[in-house]
Amino acid sequence: MPQWLRRALLALIVLLIAMQFIRPARTNPPIIPGQEITANLSVPPAVESIFERSCNDCHSYRTVWPRYSEVAPVSWLVAFDVSRGRKDLNLSAWAAYSSTKQADLLKKMCEEVTEGEMPGTAYELMHAGAKLSGGDVKQVCDWIQSAK
Repeated sequence: MPQWLRRALLALIVLLIAMQFIRPARTNPPIIPGQEITANLSVPPAVESIFERSCNDCHSYRTVWPRYSEVAPVSWLVAFDVSRGRKDLNLSAWAAYSSTKQADLLKKMCEEVTEGEMPGTAYELMHAGAKLSGGDVKQVCDWIQSAK
């Protein structure tokens, strides 16, 4: 093996080890039950189950941080996705939204699951049960339509 290749591999290993010391926050703020979507809207058990397996990790304070989210650089990507997801829609802070914002979020939720944008390809690859079936999409959108 050429000397330059050994040095490059050593540098890569040192870099990967050093990256492990840069740890993003992986937090789940306290859940206030009265703030959650299920406390403010009548959510059928089937839709609540869809939220649990396909939405909560990124869009609530009920995130389950998997083992791979402890290893950089994946940890950075997961923490960023959760932070962005909670900013866009937080099912644990539903009551904090105005009624207009809630209506907009529900409409957007139906649009995104219908178009296959959510829960997202990368998430589906890492979480086999997260992919929404046509029936799941129909249940979510039918519930949203009835919640208006």
